[in-house]
Amino acid sequence: MPPGSKTVLIIDDDEGMRDTLTAILRRDYRVLRASTGESGLAILARETVDVVLLDVRMPGIGGFDVLREIKDTQHLVEVIMISAINEVETAVRAMKLGAYHYITKDFEYDAVLSLVRNASERLDLNRKVLALSAQVADDRERPFIVGPSRPMREILDLVRKVAKLTATVLILGERGTGKELLARMLHRESDRADGPFMPVNLAAIPSELVESTLFGHEKGSFTGAVRQQLGKFELANGGTLFLDEVGELRPDLQAKLLRAVQESEIERVGGGRPIKVDLRIVAATHVDLEKAVRDGRFREDLYYRINVIPMKIPPLRERVEDLPDLASFFIGRYNAKFRKDIRGIEESTMAALQAYPWPGNIRELENLMERLVAVSDRDWLGDEDLPYEYHLAKLTRPEQVTEGLFDKACEMFERNFILKSLEQARWNVTATARNLGMPLSTLKFKMDRLEIREIARKLKGL
Repeated sequence: MPPGSKTVLIIDDDEGMRDTLTAILRRDYRVLRASTGESGLAILARETVDVVLLDVRMPGIGGFDVLREIKDTQHLVEVIMISAINEVETAVRAMKLGAYHYITKDFEYDAVLSLVRNASERLDLNRKVLALSAQVADDRERPFIVGPSRPMREILDLVRKVAKLTATVLILGERGTGKELLARMLHRESDRADGPFMPVNLAAIPSELVESTLFGHEKGSFTGAVRQQLGKFELANGGTLFLDEVGELRPDLQAKLLRAVQESEIERVGGGRPIKVDLRIVAATHVDLEKAVRDGRFREDLYYRINVIPMKIPPLRERVEDLPDLASFFIGRYNAKFRKDIRGIEESTMAALQAYPWPGNIRELENLMERLVAVSDRDWLGDEDLPYEYHLAKLTRPEQVTEGLFDKACEMFERNFILKSLEQARWNVTATARNLGMPLSTLKFKMDRLEIREIARKLKGL
């Protein structure tokens, strides 16, 4: 039996039939046997089974009842029904209940092998479809954008060197720097590109559900576990598992993750049998893991297991020379979305963006570009398009202090304050004037002087 072979369970009360099927299958498959429906279900509860050969008529629990239970609790398992006689009604009933196929006991040996092989292939396909549909992150061909800065060029060179290796990668960086996009790039450049990319944000999952999410669970393993559930490790089999915010993992789960990484095997919650997995792990965190290890919040042995190939993405404020490329990319994306034709950003406006500290990193930049493209009808984005906070960093730099700085800063503040007040009042000018404690005529005058009316009209239409 080759390593990694699938498991076939034979459930038949006829010992001779069990022996015959075992002889046919044992060279290519791991074969388990049960003489009753009850014992077959017991095996299914503790073992990972891929294909079941199931007798229709047995004492105790009959074949159809066993089939219903399998499809109710382990719907991915493929079932081939076997009967002593050829009855059309029996075959139709079996297929309606979810059986993969129906054969009689006067089968040809090659036919059984072919059926089991086809059922196994269908199982693999269904698991792949399930894995792809379970990807909570929208891929949408979102690239990891590499600008001209030296740190990003070094990251690109490192990706080219290690993408095809199986070693675990640890991506470090602040929130919003594009860690998941870098992980997707590693996956696309690897030999596992045809397999699933399975992202898991460990910080976004309730702590009591993390273990089940990662490793899956068996039916009845806890309250609410009404059926078997595959975890992200199994769904990522043959591909890449991206563990985002791994630094947030509970200490007890760190031990289980360590075993999964070391042994390439997992156990479902409530299960008793190790399940081998073949995948690449890419982990990421904004946490300083070295400090977390020193503080006793993160296991040292797990740290060294996942930190085989470290990649550190610098924050956007430390690579401002990448801003023009990043902004241009996002403008192009949202030009297409909003059917605009904005050509770029004026030089003075780009200088303001490059002086801004970008606490939200690339995610903040993308959100800003989406808003500016949505509301602007100009060919080029200019200073008047930027919210005032994006001007302040540039205006307060010593080399930028000029005559009229105070008046200009006050004007930007006033414009943005009125816009935010209008938004809070759902763009009702009368209600906004009342909330601000100023006459309606004064507010309208300010809106005209600060060119707010047109801006408000566009924002209201978003």
